[in-house]
Amino acid sequence: MSQGPRSGLYAVSSALLAMSRHLEVRDVLKTIVASARELLDAEYAALGVPDDHGGFAQFVVDGVSDAQWKAIGPLPRQHGILAAMLHEARPERLADVRKDPRFEGWPPAHPNMSDFLGLPIRDGDEVMGALFLANKVRPAGAQATDSGGSRGGGRCGFTEEDEELLTILAQHAAIALTNARLYERSRELTIAEERSRLAHELHDAVSQKLFSLRLTAQAAAALVDRDPTRAKGELQQVAALAAEAADELRAAVVELRPAALDEDGLVATLRTHVQVLDRAHSARVTFTSCGIRALPAAQEEALLRVAQEALHNALRHSGAVQVDVILLKRGPGAVLRITDDGGGFEPHAIRSAGRHLGLVSMRDRASGVGGTLAVESAPGKGTTIEMEVPGG
Repeated sequence: MSQGPRSGLYAVSSALLAMSRHLEVRDVLKTIVASARELLDAEYAALGVPDDHGGFAQFVVDGVSDAQWKAIGPLPRQHGILAAMLHEARPERLADVRKDPRFEGWPPAHPNMSDFLGLPIRDGDEVMGALFLANKVRPAGAQATDSGGSRGGGRCGFTEEDEELLTILAQHAAIALTNARLYERSRELTIAEERSRLAHELHDAVSQKLFSLRLTAQAAAALVDRDPTRAKGELQQVAALAAEAADELRAAVVELRPAALDEDGLVATLRTHVQVLDRAHSARVTFTSCGIRALPAAQEEALLRVAQEALHNALRHSGAVQVDVILLKRGPGAVLRITDDGGGFEPHAIRSAGRHLGLVSMRDRASGVGGTLAVESAPGKGTTIEMEVPGG
């Protein structure tokens, strides 16, 4: 690893660190391919993740333009050299891939490739993908030298040292891919749990209101002829129940489709949410933030959810005239504080009130990201909910 700056320890370390920064599988694949191509001075690089049907679930390239990639057409199948790397699980280093007996040709728009280096990415006995490079870039006038030649004869631009370096990269790529997969599965489980929780809430709240609405409407219909005045009162109750059911549905939709934290960040998302509530309610709702930087994604989502729940309680149940949301930096983490001047409640009654006000859910969200939740309230003194997260 001493033939230039890109093959030095610093370049290898930079490539490995780049792979470890990403949690999305697609981002990890792109980083692996780009790092391999740059590290080994190749014109082209690609990585294919096989599916169970003879094709590739994902196929990422580097060195090919978007226009070229579009012109090439459908993803390749698991055949030829790619199949050998996946099924025989051994490296392939060739002086000219086109002369290999397993070569089966390319689509017309495919770039021309000659010297080739590829190997599987493995996690134990599982082959997670095939990583390959093509067309070693040589300095002007330089000749390829390789004491061992290449499989299939001839001189390959990629050396034994390149193969060793790519093997190290592939080993770390397997770790990065495994971590990314675990992260995505964990996130899927979290989403599933959230949907299950919302399903219970919809059943408990909306379904009960709709059942009451149906009974009230039936009562109104029975009273129309013999007691129009009472019938009118029942119909007014129908309208009120329908409005409450609509509110519950809207609240559930907000939770199912939160603001795009990834695009806007927590501060902008909270500010927008507060501005909407300030316009929609008679109470004055304000938002202040200071010194906040990006937090781990799970902590930002938990803070947003707790803020939504606390604001919902303050605006719908407390009778507050003023509600203030404050987000402040504290050490590497942050503190969220929601204060209202509403009716409040007895501290000793917090256990019975907790489930009604969503406090149990808020505490679960806080503890789930390593944070804490504190509630202060008294009759006629309003309520303050404070959540702190540790940062990352």
